[in-house]
Amino acid sequence: MVIEENKNNFKFSNVKKTNYRWIICSLLFFATTINYVDRQVLSLLQPFLSEKFNWSYSDYANITSVFQFCYAISLLFAGRFVDKIGIKRGYSWALILWSIGAVIHAFATFFGSIISPIFSIFGILIPISVAGFIFARFILGVGEAGNFPAAIKTTAEWFPKKERSFATGIFNSGANIGAVIAPLTVPLISKYFGWELAFVIVGMSGFLWLIFWSYYCDSPKKLFEKNKINKLEYDYINSDIEEQFTEKDINKKDGKNCCSRISWFYLLKYRQTWSFIVGKFLTDGVWWFFLFWLPAFLKSYYGITGTQIMLPLTIVYTMTMFGSVFGGWLPNFFINKGKDMYSARMTTMIVIAIFPLVVLFTQPLSKVGSYWIPIFLIGIGTSAHQAWSANLFTTVSDMFPKKIVASVIGIGGMAGGISGVLVSKTGGWLLDYYNSLGNIEIGYTILFAFCATAYLLAWCIMKILVPKFNQINL
Repeated sequence: MVIEENKNNFKFSNVKKTNYRWIICSLLFFATTINYVDRQVLSLLQPFLSEKFNWSYSDYANITSVFQFCYAISLLFAGRFVDKIGIKRGYSWALILWSIGAVIHAFATFFGSIISPIFSIFGILIPISVAGFIFARFILGVGEAGNFPAAIKTTAEWFPKKERSFATGIFNSGANIGAVIAPLTVPLISKYFGWELAFVIVGMSGFLWLIFWSYYCDSPKKLFEKNKINKLEYDYINSDIEEQFTEKDINKKDGKNCCSRISWFYLLKYRQTWSFIVGKFLTDGVWWFFLFWLPAFLKSYYGITGTQIMLPLTIVYTMTMFGSVFGGWLPNFFINKGKDMYSARMTTMIVIAIFPLVVLFTQPLSKVGSYWIPIFLIGIGTSAHQAWSANLFTTVSDMFPKKIVASVIGIGGMAGGISGVLVSKTGGWLLDYYNSLGNIEIGYTILFAFCATAYLLAWCIMKILVPKFNQINL
């Protein structure tokens, strides 16, 4: 109920809070969907491309590792870049770059014919096809690094703390939708139009998103001044009192944004930063493994390739979508039970960390003849990861000022990307080694064991580093 004044008379008006912030959240969801479709095209076409270009497991691991390494290093700079120029322009530049990188995959052999001879001058022999895809993954990795720092920073600017994990869970589920859309479309495009056009069509879709982002996105303050959101929603977005003081402190020098003068090394002195780094380093590799190696696993065990892979992958990532949204909602359940924000977040994460243990049974049950039981167990594991991720990301916006959220996300994201590189390289080596011995199952057993236990280990270390909530005031 709001009181309005009209010619010295007062009247009551039932003014409802606008919900513009959910339009912003939907844009984050679609950007993340495009992001994951772009990065997954290669893994879906891996069985076909490996045969076409005669790749070994290590060749494929090298290609994926370049993406992950570039993604990891670029995350560190992407976070600072987004903090400096803002979410609207920062997100736009990131998406333009990764869309170009996605399209370049279609011309991998052309670029490989240029790059491979250059490496040979230094005594590094790389097949033309491998060199071309490495170049394409390099561009893709640099661009895609901007997605999550920009998205988490946007969430911090547009949502109060109590809604952030839910909003993060929603936009983060775009990763799962992308992982569902990709196996439903990419094999068909490749089958009827060729593998090159699969990369081109998927890559060009990002430019459509840019139109909507340019039109709808701006800061809450500017959109309030333009009457796109009303005062009720504006006050609700800025309802976290302690954040208002922190933002005031970080901007108090001449009224300017001082975040660009806060070094990465300064942020590393906080246990909260290290808690996020540990959480990302120990668990991101699990997601990368399933994203890039699940098609290879299904081919090795069940001979599934091409369009046959559509249904099992769709089931896995549909399950994952629900896990992401549920994980984002669950902290509110514990808050309603009387827990404070951080306790609710950590309680949620320990509950989630138990579920990946079912992945331990994937290997024994893979011999029963049907792939549906392993697919279901892997689906539980990937669902748990996205539920975990929704809360892990939100711990940063809970404890750090909005102005440096993207920088901290970038530091942790780099750790997660390096984890992905290590898992991919180790996975490729293990599978090649045990495949040469005629017992590739042992390689998968080791990898699944890591995927099952990583979350419990990460939670324990995070709890030791930050046993209770402590707001960072710079």
